[in-house]
Amino acid sequence: MPYSFFALVSRMKNIARWSLMRNSSQENVQEHSHMVAVVAHALAVIRRDVLLLDADPGRAAAAALFHDAPEIFTGDMPTPVKYHNPGIISAYKQVEALASSKLLATLPESMRPAYEPLFAPEDEVTLSLIKAADKLCAYIKCLEELKAGNNEFRSAASQTLAKLKALGMPEVDYFMEHFIGAFELTLDELDFSV
Repeated sequence: MPYSFFALVSRMKNIARWSLMRNSSQENVQEHSHMVAVVAHALAVIRRDVLLLDADPGRAAAAALFHDAPEIFTGDMPTPVKYHNPGIISAYKQVEALASSKLLATLPESMRPAYEPLFAPEDEVTLSLIKAADKLCAYIKCLEELKAGNNEFRSAASQTLAKLKALGMPEVDYFMEHFIGAFELTLDELDFSV
């Protein structure tokens, strides 16, 4: 019997995000995970090369690729439900841990040690960068929906922006100052002259 890890990971594209909201452009978990990896890598580079603090961009990007992989088994639980109260948060973390273990068990035993740290990064810097990148990507999704005229995301955008500001992370502030404005531009307004 072949190992199913990568076939299961490829099914992340079948899990829709923002399921309780009307979307002008549907986003799936695989697309989201790719963008979170791109942004987590950028935040780590900003932290390391601009702020001159410790960060590993490669580790941040790789772990971000798998940050929602447990949803292969659980599906995407809407944020208002997932974070409704401490009991639900605790129970969902247990379910995620079980789903991660189940997914890792679909790899050959010799490969598991290379993937286990990606499913549960232990260093706080990497964890905080991935969480911040996840929030930034949610904000980017809101901006894209608002740009498309979808006011369904107005409240989510303002709530997410408030959460981003409350993080108090200089690398997030730098990203917001230097990059986020471009997401509000049209294709014709983006600078291709560089």
